[in-house]
Amino acid sequence: MNTRGNRTLPTVEDTEALGRELADELQPGDLVILDGPLGAGKTALTRGIAAGLGVIGRVSSPTFIIARQHRASADPGSIALVHVDAYRLGGDLDELDALDLDTDLNDAVVVVEWGLGVAEHLADRHLRVQLRREPDSDIRTAEWEWLSAT
Repeated sequence: MNTRGNRTLPTVEDTEALGRELADELQPGDLVILDGPLGAGKTALTRGIAAGLGVIGRVSSPTFIIARQHRASADPGSIALVHVDAYRLGGDLDELDALDLDTDLNDAVVVVEWGLGVAEHLADRHLRVQLRREPDSDIRTAEWEWLSAT
């Protein structure tokens, strides 16, 4: 997987498959920031990342609890995942900091939906994934790139 790329995602399965591919490049301590409108595929991409990391448990949108932790399985190479939905935080950095995600960054991959402009300060670098949904269609597109927090 390159440090940047783009792809058309005709189905939810394609979105999850991209997540599994991205997971192959992720390590504990990595931050992934997902951006895109409602229905763009952020949670589907996170399900794929979780599958690629080998986490335990079903992955769904953490909208009502803000953050959900998924433990690594006993399989070699499995990495824990912290899945955050920053939508309800409304850009409130204090509330995001109160989640204490920077401690999770040492041992897990942290994926933040709606995190653009809110979560970049959590790590020195992050993978930004921009998801879009074509109007009047189920076809989605993804663009991703590793960025520094500078």
